Amino acid sequence: MLKVDLGLLDREGSVSFAASVAADDGLWSETRIRWASDVDVQLEATLAGTGQVVVRGRVRGALHLECTRCLQPVESQFGGGLTLVFQSEESETDDEDTGAYLLDPKGSELDVSEAVREEVILAMNPYAVCKPDCQGLCPMCGTNLNEGSCDCTEDEVDPRWGALRNLKSE
Repeated sequence: MLKVDLGLLDREGSVSFAASVAADDGLWSETRIRWASDVDVQLEATLAGTGQVVVRGRVRGALHLECTRCLQPVESQFGGGLTLVFQSEESETDDEDTGAYLLDPKGSELDVSEAVREEVILAMNPYAVCKPDCQGLCPMCGTNLNEGSCDCTEDEVDPRWGALRNLKSE
C-alpha cells in the first residue's frame, strides 16, 4: 500500500510518492475512523544518515464523525501534516526513547502504512461538534435541545446520586 522502495531511496536520496487509500481499506479497520471518501496521502521519504529514513507529508480526507454534544452525524475535513522517523536497531542515538519506528536494514521495502495510521488516529479531533452553539442533549430525558425544549426542571435530581446525597447529610 504505502511502501517505499529502499533501493531507489538509496540511489536517489529522496523519493516522493502519493496514494489514494480507499475509505473502506483494511488499514482503517479496528479504529473509530470512518472516512466519507478516499484518503489522499502525499509523502516524501529522505535518507537521514546511516540506518535512518525520515518521511514527511500530508494526509487529507473527509471524516464521518458524531457530535459529542447531541450525537448527530457531522462531516469534518481532515488535513494534517506528519513526520515519521524510521531507524534500524543498529542506529546509535543518545536517547533511549526517540519515538522512531523500526526500520529493517535488510528489507527491500519500507511499509509506512501502520505509522501513517497511528499518526492519523493521534491527530484527529475526538471532540467534533455539529455547530458552535450546539445545545446538546438533556441530561435527564435525552431530548435533543437543538430541536426543542423538554419538560424537565432543574430541581429534578437523578436518583442515582442518592447514595452520595445521603453521605453529605450525615
